[in-house]
Amino acid sequence: MLLLASQSPRRKELLSQLGVKFTTLNVDINETQLANEDSNNYVVRLAIEKAQQGWLQFTQVDGVIGADTIVVVGRGKNEQVLGKPNNFEHARQMWLQLSDNQHRVMTAVALKTAAGSEHVVVETEVRFKLLTEAEMQWYWQTGEPQDKAGAYGIQGFAGNFVKRINGSYSAVVGLPLYETSELIKQAGIELYEC
Repeated sequence: MLLLASQSPRRKELLSQLGVKFTTLNVDINETQLANEDSNNYVVRLAIEKAQQGWLQFTQVDGVIGADTIVVVGRGKNEQVLGKPNNFEHARQMWLQLSDNQHRVMTAVALKTAAGSEHVVVETEVRFKLLTEAEMQWYWQTGEPQDKAGAYGIQGFAGNFVKRINGSYSAVVGLPLYETSELIKQAGIELYEC
């Protein structure tokens, strides 16, 4: 039995596609990015902290999965992590950065077991079309972007803003299936249980 340290319906749905028995637990960690912390270290830290927090609460499981997804524009010293929007204007500012531009979606997955902790980061490039003011207004009114990194969900209405992706679609949604299944198998946990 696995524990998914997340209440995200998207992650639950994706993990169920691996045929593994699991339950979920909501963990509460501080998700503030540290000063001088790059995007890779940031997303890895969040995933590991979620897995460790879940392990502290539920040691009677085979393993705990923690995951986090961030949206990043720019590279190096110019990179900026786009979090969840505070309001429409905050979301609009993010969409203006994503509009007719390429950005990165990074998802880290950590698996904590009695033997230790392993993690993986999957980076996917996403290119948006040029967004109009009407599209941004409409999208905000759907209610979908309010709780999502980068103020969008590729699996929902915002899918029609995406011109192309290069990488893992499931990682953009919130849990890279191939890499997560490999972590689970490497830990000796059975997949595809009948």
